[in-house]
Amino acid sequence: MNTEVFAARHIGITEKDMPHMLKTIGVESVEQLIYETIPDDIKLKQPLDLPAGISEHEFLSHLQELAQKNKIFKTYIGLGYHETLTPSVIKRNILENPGWYTAYTPYQAEIAQGRLEALLNFQTMITDLTGMEIANASLLDESTAAAEAMTMLYDVRGKQQKKDGASKFFVSEEVLPQTLDLLKTRAIPLGIELVVGNHETFDFASEFYGALLQYPGKHGQVHDYAAFVEKAKETEIKVAVAADILSLVLLKAPGEWGVDVVVGTTQRFGIPLGYGGPHAAFFATKEEYKRSLPGRIIGVTKDTDGNRALRMALQTREQHIKRDKATSNICTAQVLLAVMAGMYAVYHGPNGLKYIANKIHTSAKLLAKGLEAIELDQLNTSFFDTIKVKFSNIGKLKEVCESRGINLNYIDQETVSISLNEATSEEDLKLLLSCFIVSQDKKKEFALESGIKEVIPASLQRNTAFLEHDVFNAYHSETELMRYIKKLERKDLALNHSMISLGSCTMKLNAASEMLPLSWPHWGNIHPFVPLEQAEGYQEVLKSLESYLNVITGFSATSLQPNSGAQGEYAGLMVIRAYHESRGEGHRDICLIPASAHGTNPASAVMAGMKVVVTKTDEKGNIDMADLEEKAKLHSANLSALMVTYPSTHGVFESSIKQITKLIHDNGGQVYMDGANMNAQVGLTNPATIGADVCHLNLHKTFAIPHGGGGPGVGPICVAEQLKPFLPSNPVIKTGGEDAITAISAAPWGSALVCLISYGYIKMLGAEGLTNATKAAILNANYIKDRLKGKFDVLYAGERGRAAHEMIIDCRPFKANGIEVTDIAKRLMDYGFHAPTVSFPVAGTLMIEPTESESLAELDKFCNAMISIRSEIDEASAEETDNVLKNAPHTLAMITSDTWEHSYSRQKAAFPLPFVAENKFWPSIRRTDEAFGDRNLICTCAPIEEYMEA
Repeated sequence: MNTEVFAARHIGITEKDMPHMLKTIGVESVEQLIYETIPDDIKLKQPLDLPAGISEHEFLSHLQELAQKNKIFKTYIGLGYHETLTPSVIKRNILENPGWYTAYTPYQAEIAQGRLEALLNFQTMITDLTGMEIANASLLDESTAAAEAMTMLYDVRGKQQKKDGASKFFVSEEVLPQTLDLLKTRAIPLGIELVVGNHETFDFASEFYGALLQYPGKHGQVHDYAAFVEKAKETEIKVAVAADILSLVLLKAPGEWGVDVVVGTTQRFGIPLGYGGPHAAFFATKEEYKRSLPGRIIGVTKDTDGNRALRMALQTREQHIKRDKATSNICTAQVLLAVMAGMYAVYHGPNGLKYIANKIHTSAKLLAKGLEAIELDQLNTSFFDTIKVKFSNIGKLKEVCESRGINLNYIDQETVSISLNEATSEEDLKLLLSCFIVSQDKKKEFALESGIKEVIPASLQRNTAFLEHDVFNAYHSETELMRYIKKLERKDLALNHSMISLGSCTMKLNAASEMLPLSWPHWGNIHPFVPLEQAEGYQEVLKSLESYLNVITGFSATSLQPNSGAQGEYAGLMVIRAYHESRGEGHRDICLIPASAHGTNPASAVMAGMKVVVTKTDEKGNIDMADLEEKAKLHSANLSALMVTYPSTHGVFESSIKQITKLIHDNGGQVYMDGANMNAQVGLTNPATIGADVCHLNLHKTFAIPHGGGGPGVGPICVAEQLKPFLPSNPVIKTGGEDAITAISAAPWGSALVCLISYGYIKMLGAEGLTNATKAAILNANYIKDRLKGKFDVLYAGERGRAAHEMIIDCRPFKANGIEVTDIAKRLMDYGFHAPTVSFPVAGTLMIEPTESESLAELDKFCNAMISIRSEIDEASAEETDNVLKNAPHTLAMITSDTWEHSYSRQKAAFPLPFVAENKFWPSIRRTDEAFGDRNLICTCAPIEEYMEA
């Protein structure tokens, strides 16, 4: 074995496994399997034009060299991003721990209680600091969260406002530039009119339905918005506030003014800058809007035994339920980063956060005093961490600062702002002052004085308690926090325990060598708005990754800005919209979407201002060509796009795909390919070959970024030549095409830090490794399909009977035995497995995707578990509900109880097959009561007594 070949470490199947697997499937070779799986007319004729793979050692050395091209300055730019100090105990035990970063979204609550508790802590932290009643479990970034607030408030307008067509949204000129840009993107297709201005002169006219304020303002001024909010309430205008989370430790919580929404980012709670992300945003609102709240909410409920349990509540995956009626396409969160931010609050507690906030605030006051001592005007009358200075020679100041490794925010030719942070020391303050003195060409003495006056008026000072719950006051030593994190980790089943065979979600290996650089300071500590010459290492990685993705997709250009798959969908559709408008065909607004599509597809189309027309699928799960042709021709004059997933959501390479794409083009539309299933394409076919014009790629699926318990995700878009000019821009750092649409995400390159992972994945696998990974994914899926033959019916297959990289097995016939698909999902936990995707895209089914990373031994364990469960189904009856499936999962407390009144043995319950005993995973709770939790919604760390009384 060549130990330097990364593919041998990433791909689980070995040469010696092949004969057995091929015999089981009934083919002579992998090449025959691929021939029978992928239509011949879309197969690539040439290998991928990518470099050969390199070893893990070579990759890490390469990234160390690139890292040195990134210059770490003391950066005081602010604008929503600040240097922070990640506690080592959190970095080592969460960020660098596969028990946390390889976990999946907690749809199966019984094996996700650790993540759910950590997210409940996050929600509690947010509600406490914002003064609001309810918060979600994170969003993508502050700007996205602000846009979600704008659209949510639009959706919950009063009856009279809707009748009168109130559609204006006021945006304070104090709002961050990247947020304003993203608001423009979201507002235009929905018909919302943005009005930017001074909140002090706003007229509160009846055409307005909402307003957005920034607290503190973008250049540091702390405004008292109480009178504004009061006036807005009188005129039925709802108010959202974008707030700095750390400032709320010292400043009055916006909730005390009676605002409707508070959004922001938790980046400065221990999350590396990472050149823009990923960072966990927050969204807090009033209880009355709970059913309109975007994203995920973690709620408290009870399990079968009446014990406290946590699960995702209410509108979880609402876009999959409401589809084109959904008000948001948010399908993911930033769970890993939210967990870290929540643990930052747990570790420091209220007193620790007060210490940090006071230290920063004191530093800002000292700097302001020092600048005044050298006869400079500090313009902010009230501030938390950011001062605004008038200076006549900005050019000289910038030159001096950069020569000393300092970045400031240069507002205009005579104004600069300086945002201090947790890492700012007294020596840093002295160096800053010296830069101003040198730039004045005057010799002046200065001293950092103590006893400076208070700059936050009493009316804006926080006087309410926060983080009083035990969890924020019990784990302040490293030993205690380490044990608490480990306690939660043990409750969660992640990829470090067993295969997670989720169809459509591609839970593959997240290699350690891909992950290691995320902790390196030369990657983590770069502000997204530094000059490009300070981020040469990043620029080389990002440009190379874009070029690699162009080759893989066959397209001309890529934007890495979208920071989730759903954002990629939206970005792609907005680019198509801009393309039509550039040709004088802005009237094209019909989007055809097959009935089998991901729920985010119709939600994204509506957000992009399109009208959704659903097309049928036939009995084999394929797009109904007759229906598609009829609707394409019917809407030919207004056809904008077709959204198609390929291979299909049913796990099939439809042979008519080129016919489908030609039909759309012939009728004036563009083809958007949802890249969720790209893991079955790389190196064998590509979106350009099938005739698509744009696709998004889930880097957290095909390209090895870990799911992190429900995020981070990255969803770049790749486009054909005609769409290249419209790729999204950023208002601070130039990016995108010549006729770029406005921003999709806050940062120029979205979640740039985790793009290192996908860069490493491609770099180490190389052209051959990438292609072999795809072949292995298809091989593994077909092996499982044939091993389960005769036990479970596979709903859909290709024309030659093959699955792509995933398959759907039908569990509906088992209702005759009283068994539902959910029972199978819960029973798999007793075998040590996370369930495949449940009831999507077909109710009552399981969608299985093994990926290329799993070994034959693991595939066989899973198959043996499924076959054993099939025997258990045969033993069950609709009349007798006391069986292993209905009672699953079985907890340790249940198995070790003094009483056992079930008709089957404890051994059968807990150790149904010999391999289970070798590595037993115990679910920490029994089955959750979803309905109880929704009826009694508790989304914070409420006292146990309050919960039980509900």
